[in-house]
Amino acid sequence: MILRIATLALAIVASQPAIAEKADRDKPMLLEAARMSIDDAKKVQILEGDVVITKGTLILRAERIIISEDQYGFQKGIAFAAPGAKATFRQKREGRDDYVEGEAERIEYNSNSEIAELFHRARIRSGDDEVRGDYVWYDAVSEKFLASASETRDPRSAPARVRAVIQPRNKGSEAARPETRGERLELRGASGIELPAQ
Repeated sequence: MILRIATLALAIVASQPAIAEKADRDKPMLLEAARMSIDDAKKVQILEGDVVITKGTLILRAERIIISEDQYGFQKGIAFAAPGAKATFRQKREGRDDYVEGEAERIEYNSNSEIAELFHRARIRSGDDEVRGDYVWYDAVSEKFLASASETRDPRSAPARVRAVIQPRNKGSEAARPETRGERLELRGASGIELPAQ
């Protein structure tokens, strides 16, 4: 997978620092599903059938979710969508009135690194910015994205290009930068684009 990603079109978007709602870490986790299997010895939970996980402002929906916990108590979740559908998540951004939303056929999230990986027909929206690709990597701490296109050219599968929509920042806000900041794009090889850190 690493080699595949390295050879595809890449887009990196670094927006101003804003992290997921900090208070969510201290909230209880509510699990809902048609079926649930919990193995305390192996620290694995399997939820199946219209699964909904809620933890503070975080809401995750999928057909099947596997949650495993490491020796330090950090959890890794893998969410699978029903055939033809997508798994989704939504979480409020810290100190903001907007949300980060994502969807894909499979979503993997690591609570230690706070990194989400979205596979196949992936999309992440943060405020008014949006990134789409066959694979999207998202760092919730720094709000950085990495996206790659599909290797396949099959018209029924994901498009062979990455798409990003980056909104201009309000000049009157505290987050505004000098006019030299710009929204310029730099070419990276023949197949990728890089949006410089703001």
